[in-house]
Amino acid sequence: MSASSSGPSPGHRPGPSRQAWLMLGGAFLAFTVGASLMHSYTVFLLAFVADFGWTRAESSLAYSVGQLVGGASAPLVGGLVDRIGARRCVLLGGSLLTVGLFGSACADALWQVVFLYGVVMTIGANCLGLLVFVPLISRLFVRQRGMAISVLQSANAFGRAVSAPTSQMLITGLGWRGAYLAEGALMAVLILPLAAFFRRTPAAPAPVPGAGAVRHWTLAEAIRTRPFWLLFTVYMFTSIGSFLVSLHQIAFAVDAGFDPLYAAGVLGMGSFLALPGVILTGTLSDYIGRENSALLAYGISIIGVVCAMLITGPDQHLLLWLHGCFFGLTWGARGPAITAKTADLFPGPRLGTILGVITIGSGLGAAIGSWAAGWIFDLSGSYRIAFLGSIAAYVAGSVAFWLLRSPADRRPA
Repeated sequence: MSASSSGPSPGHRPGPSRQAWLMLGGAFLAFTVGASLMHSYTVFLLAFVADFGWTRAESSLAYSVGQLVGGASAPLVGGLVDRIGARRCVLLGGSLLTVGLFGSACADALWQVVFLYGVVMTIGANCLGLLVFVPLISRLFVRQRGMAISVLQSANAFGRAVSAPTSQMLITGLGWRGAYLAEGALMAVLILPLAAFFRRTPAAPAPVPGAGAVRHWTLAEAIRTRPFWLLFTVYMFTSIGSFLVSLHQIAFAVDAGFDPLYAAGVLGMGSFLALPGVILTGTLSDYIGRENSALLAYGISIIGVVCAMLITGPDQHLLLWLHGCFFGLTWGARGPAITAKTADLFPGPRLGTILGVITIGSGLGAAIGSWAAGWIFDLSGSYRIAFLGSIAAYVAGSVAFWLLRSPADRRPA
């Protein structure tokens, strides 16, 4: 057998190893747990309104602060994972989530909920999220980066789908304080098993012989480019569009006359569609381009928001299902394309730090959207203006993403 036939051909890169797939599975599980705990706040919001008499804007404050803290802490977490690795970040994140959940069960004032959820739990969830796992996964899955990141990102959608009906059942059976205690106990049990997935980090695949050298970007270099700020803008407007709707979906459905448990079930089932939706759009981005994949997701999300705007009463079950399915199908579906695009443009050992700074835009947009929807409702008694704002934000995000279509455009801004 000739030497040429015994090794990889030029330009061929071996597929991901078994350990790489196990690492992706562990990241999916960790991200699912963290995301489900954080998304459950949409159900607790109504419990806070009923128990404490807070307005919708006040009840949304903790969530909004959480999004701001999530964005502000992103560079810290991104830099942290570049230095201490995924396992220690998971241990830290799981511990913070456990403390936050147990503390929330004892809260009796707005500032306590804001601090525990908006600061402690948010930083903990960041340590079990994309910022920690994307740099690792993007190194292990090079040719299948879009697919791998989409599988990882689908954990966020899966966690969101599970959180609404599960939390509603816990609150109905145990009360909101008992529900927080149950979630805290679950997190405490899962910390060590989740961290064990990342005990040993596999090495990245070796460079392809004869291939050109890949530039290793630093934050200082990336921040001076036009694509960096376009990505920041995409993250911000996408989050505004999503969170003008997502935090208040159940409250909107209940206001329309639907039973709370039924509404949580419908929207939760719709959210389950995000699992295949995120994977499909992320995998498509490897074949039809990141921008085309994202534009498809933006369009479907807008259809979902329009369906919600057409709901006027509790007899319109079809519209509620259509809203839940269309909005749920693409909730987070742009994430893999955006994140993979970031990894495409700014590869290297500082990807976590770069992604962390760009993610500030996501946190800022989510904070604006989630609080603004409650504020708009308090002023107008309706979510209609908020939903119109969601559509406008999605359009703005799609325009910014489309401007990234020129791969050679990495000139300093």
